[in-house]
Amino acid sequence: MLQITDSAPVGVSSQRDWIDELLTPALRAAVAALPAAEARAASYHRGWCEADGTPSVAVRGGGKSVRSRLAMLCAVAVGGTPGDAVPGAVAVELVHDFTLLHDDVIDGDALRRYRPAVWSAFGTPAAVLTGDALLAAGLRAVAEVPVRGAAAVRELVDTLLDLVAGQSNDVAFESACGVSVPDYLAMAEGKTGALMGCACALGGVLAGADDEQVRGLRDFGRRLGVAFQCADDVLGIWGRTAHSGKPVGADVAARKKSLPVVAALTGEGEASRRLRAMYGSPTPFDARDVALAARLVEEAGGRRFAEEEAHRQVAAALRSLSCARPAPDAYQQLSAIARGMVGRDA
Repeated sequence: MLQITDSAPVGVSSQRDWIDELLTPALRAAVAALPAAEARAASYHRGWCEADGTPSVAVRGGGKSVRSRLAMLCAVAVGGTPGDAVPGAVAVELVHDFTLLHDDVIDGDALRRYRPAVWSAFGTPAAVLTGDALLAAGLRAVAEVPVRGAAAVRELVDTLLDLVAGQSNDVAFESACGVSVPDYLAMAEGKTGALMGCACALGGVLAGADDEQVRGLRDFGRRLGVAFQCADDVLGIWGRTAHSGKPVGADVAARKKSLPVVAALTGEGEASRRLRAMYGSPTPFDARDVALAARLVEEAGGRRFAEEEAHRQVAAALRSLSCARPAPDAYQQLSAIARGMVGRDA
């Protein structure tokens, strides 16, 4: 899990309080306002209820809310309050859920957050429609903000276009013969970095930050998102489903070009050559093939490269954050979040 501190800047509530007192009621209200069928599927996705609509007995996480925490903390960093950023925090949570529902359909992943994904529990049409509804609700959340709503909508719309481009490239990479590390990092910046950058930028926009500060916050978030994706790619191969809530090894079985795989495939050693032969074969991977491919990726240096790239991205993120001239206490907390991105449990 992300190691995110609950300490807070002087004069404001802790980050956990921001989620409990500010975000959760607003987020629940936004989901409740969806059409009934989509509201139930979205509530199930977040762990608030079971597939039949009854409240969840077990305590289930609806994700780590890291993007919404970033939005609220970035607002504080430029002189605003956590409350200023709530519409943006709600928007990025809803849009993030939209991407997850559609990603699970595209990838065929039947497990999300320790239980059946929405498409598996409700059917593919329901998952697609629920994702569409969440996207519309996210746009509405920022469109209704007085004065700064127009700027917030523009930020979110630009992000959505980047998200589509990143996801499209990710899908195309599966059948591409050659994917370079720069190709992969550009894809990750769109698929994962764009929304995290948007969360940070929206915190600045809604708090009234100037253009230079918003740019610094956006770049901070985008680099942070790439670091997150690098770390997530490592967990996707060598993590544990019991900790991640996602099917480990599925990306390898599908021959997805995650960063460790891309780095390993472009190597020159024997492990890289064997891996290229496996990935070039039309024969589907069985469990033994998946285990062998994971071992070859590690032997070829793919795991080490991805872990080192995650740290490089965090360093770049912190340089961008400095350009936003953040308040010292907020900078410390944002730095802790950034470093936690590459220190998640397997």
